[in-house]
Amino acid sequence: MERRRGAELEAVLLDAAWAELTESGYARLTMESVAARAQTGKQVLYRRWRNRAELVTAAMRHHAGSIVENIPDTGSLRGDALGVLQQMADRFTLLGPDTIHGLMAEAPDLDPEVYSRMTGVMATIVKRAAERGEIATADVPVAVLTAPTNLMRHEIFFTHAPVPSSIITSLVDDVFLPLVSR
Repeated sequence: MERRRGAELEAVLLDAAWAELTESGYARLTMESVAARAQTGKQVLYRRWRNRAELVTAAMRHHAGSIVENIPDTGSLRGDALGVLQQMADRFTLLGPDTIHGLMAEAPDLDPEVYSRMTGVMATIVKRAAERGEIATADVPVAVLTAPTNLMRHEIFFTHAPVPSSIITSLVDDVFLPLVSR
């Protein structure tokens, strides 16, 4: 058997982690079980990811894509904001509450990273809207930029259920757009 390296090896590892997550769930996923599925040693995983939370996050981005790399560009601030929040809702539905809660419990440093990444996503859509003339300026407070994604995360974490489109629409129409249009 030829030795796998680089991107090929990483793809095999991430596919194995995703398969293990979907079949066994986050609570039963171990570095050992992923390594066995990928037919490698667990040290190969630990050279790339410090723990299972980092591995699962990488596997999720590999499988579902990164919101940061797929920022909606619908031509309107409303459409872009709805798109971002829908991607968040879809990600929650894909992963499920047990995985989301497991990740947050095991990797508290992941939360600030997610916060920073989502702030950048929202800043991008606001900047585009300002350039199109939809809003007066892209210079809005960080609290305004993060309001819809923070409220969305609140909804996800506390309801443990898929977020209905009516909630997503309300977060955009009743909270975000009035704040950025001031």
